[in-house]
Amino acid sequence: MRILPKRQKVAVVEIFGTIGGGVKSPAYERIFSSVRRDRSLRALVLDIDSPGGSVQASEYLYHAVARIAEEKPVVACIRGIGASGGYFISCAAHRIVASPGAIVGSVGVISIRPVLETLLQRVGVSVSVNKSGEFKDMGALWRGATPAETQKMQALVDESFDRFVSVVAGSRHMNEDAVRDLATGEVFWAPRAQELGLVDELGDLDRAIDLAAEMSGARLHEAQARLQGAAFRATGSVVGRVRHRRGGAQAMDELSAILTSRPPTQGTAGSAQPYRQIPTET
Repeated sequence: MRILPKRQKVAVVEIFGTIGGGVKSPAYERIFSSVRRDRSLRALVLDIDSPGGSVQASEYLYHAVARIAEEKPVVACIRGIGASGGYFISCAAHRIVASPGAIVGSVGVISIRPVLETLLQRVGVSVSVNKSGEFKDMGALWRGATPAETQKMQALVDESFDRFVSVVAGSRHMNEDAVRDLATGEVFWAPRAQELGLVDELGDLDRAIDLAAEMSGARLHEAQARLQGAAFRATGSVVGRVRHRRGGAQAMDELSAILTSRPPTQGTAGSAQPYRQIPTET
């Protein structure tokens, strides 16, 4: 009996949109967990186009990707925007590739809240509050912040910023003072970001996939596959691309369909055969 070797794969996971908004950390945690456990997946490519978002969600996804990076090569590809939390997550990768026209950076933290006190007064609405401690309603919309609350909130922002700087410095092998010099919240075109050390090289998703395959030792073959009408390039037998458009359940089903070579369940948008896999050498 002839035993054929298991085909090697590189997973490509899209992170498109606001983190904590369209990009839900619980759904992506399950996706990343599946990628980490699947031994046929030799590497991970993050396809990033995100302006950032929630500090908590960004931190959570960073750790999920970092766990994969402990076992497999991870390459981040910034195709459009890799800013703030989007860039934070990319720092979990071993290498960062950015499109020449991409916007990169916005290393910093911001906290914003509207104050409706004047509006409520105009419409004759007052708010009664009973609280157990001085800061229990800190951040309330119906009044402005007290000096003590402003100080507390700024301390939280500063702590989160220090964490961001530390992650960037460790990932990019930079001195923290150098990171702070460029961590003004501004963004950079990718060529400038490369000069500053925020990305490793300029390129597209194909280059990121090639790099991930090289780093993992996977045998690279050209193939074309299709998932919900989105063309992508395959390494080994397939690159698993996950589109997170209709919630975590569908994203997980699409990932499972790729990894187990079965069609998604009924109800998935697209044609009767929403994707195909073209075999390479066995």
